[in-house]
Amino acid sequence: MSLNHIFQLIAKGENDTLDFKKTISSASKIAKTMCSFANHKGGRLLVGVNDNGTISGVRSEDEKYMLDLAAHFYCKPELTIDLLEYEFGGKTVIECIIPEGENKPYYAKDEDGKWWVHIRVKDKSLLASKVVVDVLKRANNQENTLIKYTKHEEGLLHYLGKNERITIKQLCKLLNISKWRAQRMLINLVSAGIIRNHTTEKEEFFTLS
Repeated sequence: MSLNHIFQLIAKGENDTLDFKKTISSASKIAKTMCSFANHKGGRLLVGVNDNGTISGVRSEDEKYMLDLAAHFYCKPELTIDLLEYEFGGKTVIECIIPEGENKPYYAKDEDGKWWVHIRVKDKSLLASKVVVDVLKRANNQENTLIKYTKHEEGLLHYLGKNERITIKQLCKLLNISKWRAQRMLINLVSAGIIRNHTTEKEEFFTLS
């Protein structure tokens, strides 16, 4: 591919399938971004590119080592990535291509050795909630979702018919049920496509699909 390919990507800016990295300083941190792409619909990392889209360049062998380390030792299941190099005015840019995962959810190991699931939301890699993790598991296992339509499901859908969104805390209060019960109901309804999950840096909420 030509340099025009890189320039076209940079012009798009960071989004849900594209992330710029000036350098790779931590395998665990880059694994978080990799797994968020794998749990989404795949994505690309441009290493040697600043957040504002200017090219800074990297030492290719060091960066490729860190990317490979992240994909194979800090991601579970391991990720298969493609690495491409581009030269621009004596500066090297690496394109790391992460395909959509076939065995979701993918976990990234943090610096304390703990494994977490992350998802891609716009240009951010965010920690996934229990609801999101279980929905990913169910989708991967291709399980059929059998919904028992009770007064609780009816109450939630009635509420969302009149209100734009609801949080788990609000749902527990609305129906006077435990957090565990609320999560199980939401997992079923999200998996069935009846409601949608929305994750932000501040909170998680749900809307009608």
